[in-house]
Amino acid sequence: MIFTYNLAQRRYRMSVLSLFLFGPPRLEIDGTSLSVDTRKAVALIAYLAITRQQHSRDSLAALLWPENDQFHARAALRRTLSTLNKALKGSWLDIDRETIGLNFHADLQIDVHVFLRLLAECRTHGHPANETCTACEQPLTAAVALYQNDFLAGFSLRDSPEFDDWQLYQSDTLRRAFASALEGLTHCHSAAHHFDTAIIHARNWLALDRLYEPAHRQLMLLYAWAGQRTTALHQYRECVQTLEQGLGVSPLESTTRLYQLIKANQIPPLPPPLPAPVFVIKNQQVSSVATPDPQNVILHSTLKNLVIAGYPLVGREEEWTTLRKTYHASEDDGRVIILEGDAGIGKTRLAEELLAYARSRGANVISARCYEGESHLAYAPVVTALRTALAQQHETQRLDAMPASWLSETVRLLPELATLRPGLPLPTALDNPGSQTRFFEGIRQLFLALSAGNSPGILFFDDLHWVDGASLEWLSYVLRRLHEQPLCLLFTWRGKQPTRGAPLHQLYVEAQRSRKAAILSLSRLSQPSVRELVQSVATVHTTGHFVDRLYAETEGIPFFLIEYLTAIEKGVLNTEQVDWSLTGGIRGLLSSRLSAVDEIGWQLLNTAAVIGRSFDFDTLREASGRSDDETVTALEDLIAQGLVEEVQSHAGEHNLTYDFSHEKLRSFVYEETSLARRRLLHRRVAEALAGHTHGHRDDGPLAGQIAPHYRLAGNDAAAADYFKLAGEYARTLYANGEALAHLQLALTLGHPAMAALHEAIGDLYTLLGEYHSALDSYETAAAFCTVDALAGVEHKLGAVYVRRGEWKLAESHLEAALSVWDGQAQPNQQASIYADRSLAAHHQGQVQQALELAQRALSLAEASDDARALAQAHNMLGMLASHNSDTQAALHHLEQSLILAEKLHDPAMRAATLNNLAQAHRLNGATERALSLTESALALSASQGDRHREAALHNNLADLLHALGATEAAMSHLRQAVSIYSEIGVEAGTVQPGIWKLSEW
Repeated sequence: MIFTYNLAQRRYRMSVLSLFLFGPPRLEIDGTSLSVDTRKAVALIAYLAITRQQHSRDSLAALLWPENDQFHARAALRRTLSTLNKALKGSWLDIDRETIGLNFHADLQIDVHVFLRLLAECRTHGHPANETCTACEQPLTAAVALYQNDFLAGFSLRDSPEFDDWQLYQSDTLRRAFASALEGLTHCHSAAHHFDTAIIHARNWLALDRLYEPAHRQLMLLYAWAGQRTTALHQYRECVQTLEQGLGVSPLESTTRLYQLIKANQIPPLPPPLPAPVFVIKNQQVSSVATPDPQNVILHSTLKNLVIAGYPLVGREEEWTTLRKTYHASEDDGRVIILEGDAGIGKTRLAEELLAYARSRGANVISARCYEGESHLAYAPVVTALRTALAQQHETQRLDAMPASWLSETVRLLPELATLRPGLPLPTALDNPGSQTRFFEGIRQLFLALSAGNSPGILFFDDLHWVDGASLEWLSYVLRRLHEQPLCLLFTWRGKQPTRGAPLHQLYVEAQRSRKAAILSLSRLSQPSVRELVQSVATVHTTGHFVDRLYAETEGIPFFLIEYLTAIEKGVLNTEQVDWSLTGGIRGLLSSRLSAVDEIGWQLLNTAAVIGRSFDFDTLREASGRSDDETVTALEDLIAQGLVEEVQSHAGEHNLTYDFSHEKLRSFVYEETSLARRRLLHRRVAEALAGHTHGHRDDGPLAGQIAPHYRLAGNDAAAADYFKLAGEYARTLYANGEALAHLQLALTLGHPAMAALHEAIGDLYTLLGEYHSALDSYETAAAFCTVDALAGVEHKLGAVYVRRGEWKLAESHLEAALSVWDGQAQPNQQASIYADRSLAAHHQGQVQQALELAQRALSLAEASDDARALAQAHNMLGMLASHNSDTQAALHHLEQSLILAEKLHDPAMRAATLNNLAQAHRLNGATERALSLTESALALSASQGDRHREAALHNNLADLLHALGATEAAMSHLRQAVSIYSEIGVEAGTVQPGIWKLSEW
């Protein structure tokens, strides 16, 4: 009714076209229904109406006929246009040879536009968007009346997924706006004490999303105010049921508190009346920057000849001197350089200047950039850097000179090395003592080999604030060994000194402690530096007013300076105008940089932005859908325009890699890409990357890249599968933090293997020493797992309580594990549980019971002839013998346990046995032997990422070193133990003393 009423307010001199897009789409001319023959014609006019802009014929053809080639798609578009134009009697379509749009200057009414205009009217009333006033009721009522159904309800184009994605996005957006309008109307009528009307709007509001708790809460209030106390209480119960079924959560405390008040008949006070509007007068907004005197900004006409030939490094003389001095010092001893500062301050620019300087002196440079959103991809920048270096055609020759033992370690990250260097031995198992150290050293040796040259090599990591934890740990390892090799580490990161607890803090501390670091905090350029920059690139004299204005506009931020100068060079910004402002500020500058990009170039930029990192030619071509020739030509144009750069200039022709010239440019292009287009491209990128895994050993190394793309494409099932793969792959590298993040995402996205995922997450939390979270995960796994798997989960719950020193609870779960099997367990399974029960009894001082349980474990293990069960039973009996001062029996059992554990390649079992064997040797007076065994145990636990046992072993080493008189070394291990204990020994603000007491297990 409202829409018809609005149209009736005007007297038209010509026919009026009305588009009704809420609900099934329909068109009317002067109130008479218009029949359009094809769905594509309806889709076309709806798309033109909502986007309110001209579109190229090619883009519309690709949108509506994606399965056709360009020729046939354009032919179909011509036929549809002819049909539509005929139905519209030659009016309202704005058509030329290349573009198509709607003529909005003609008499045209669109219900969606009226709806949005009515909502926008409320934003002129001078109050926040989430509030209402007395003037809001009328436009909100009119807007709600217009919303007959969802946008294009019941309409779809099955053969055009991109249009369907666009339609879905528009529908979701408008549905949210409708919900806001209903919420506003509910508050309007509540404030007027029209509770019956408010209840109607609130119920419609809730119907849009039954899980939206504020709507439930508002309805409870309205029923209570209306005197319907029983209905208000029933609404709470409905809320509880809905949230439990839909989300598995309870209502918020505020909702429960309101329920209790209503139940106690303590009804909250009635809402106050609405305030009057404070209308905002248009065209009277004052700019935050005063308009300068025109005479001070109008420049000499010769500035039209300003030509930017290149942008030299200015204002960084002191930093540049420090960089060169530090780099030359690395000839004798390794050095680290850290450039820190705000985004756009010139960190990368300064770093690249040093890289060019080093290359000019014969240095080999290896570089990689860290990317936002990849902080959970284990070793991502390390792998990128290595592959970039290996892609240099002459660099593969350096592999021949590397010892095979080191090179084989890096095969874990780069499976292709096995092809480049045939005959490599298998890498040492990661469960061996010192395995992580060998793994790290193998990677370091490969970098050293690839960076060796006439001058010290540089290993450059850009944007380190986005690095993953595993790479960060490796970089810390390299930093601690700088004295062993001439090498310069160069890092950039955003911000200033990392605070305690931040991922980069430990690396920052290591750098300072090494006394080999130059840490430079970059500031904005001064006004004289800006003047120097302008004078160095201008071919004619520039006025002081120009420099002053440029400095004021950019505030000395180098990125902004370059963008403004580029805009002047390209004629986008006329310096003779009083107003230099560009729509959207820096976004306007970036938009101006992209104004000359053609359609294919835009498609490639959209695709590259969606890839989200440096991109190779094949992935870009496959995901964009362009041909080889089109991709090559468009890339050449983008490089010539300075938008994209080749970051691997000497790579083989089949492995070219590119990146945006600046991260801000990539972000801008991504934001400018429509949501529907993004979803389509994320799917295509995921499929392209998944295709690259064919022929590799498995999908693991790329799974962490593929999963987020499937997620952003809306394919949660595929994303969950790949997140699970990524988590399993990260676990094989003991990148526990990254593995945890991936598995949690797989779970969040609905992977069907819920029990297994919760159990695996519990395993990781256990290794990280986060026992409260581990218990939660295991309990959830127990709730979802099969009966056959329940005993194993109960066993793990008991093991966590053992680590926490909560022996009664440990016994409870261990006994539960046995009862689940109900006598059906295999002897080896029973043996493992009896051994853990023996450990719990031992720590409670139940000496005889502990011995009986351990002997029972050994008897069951021997009956099953299971090596792991035997190793655990012997380990337990050896520990008990040590405490009974029976050194000979202790050494016998523990040496038997160690032999079995080594055959099993079980790092956890080996670490436990080595530690207990060390304790036995210490009691026997063989302190040096005890020290060696404890060091081996520590290396094993550290490689696994077992934080709790790593801390315990540092503590044991401190005791042994103190006994040997090595006080300084003892204090070093003690500090490391205390540091880890302080992280894992406090849970939910409560100190867990049992965690600090671990010394044997």
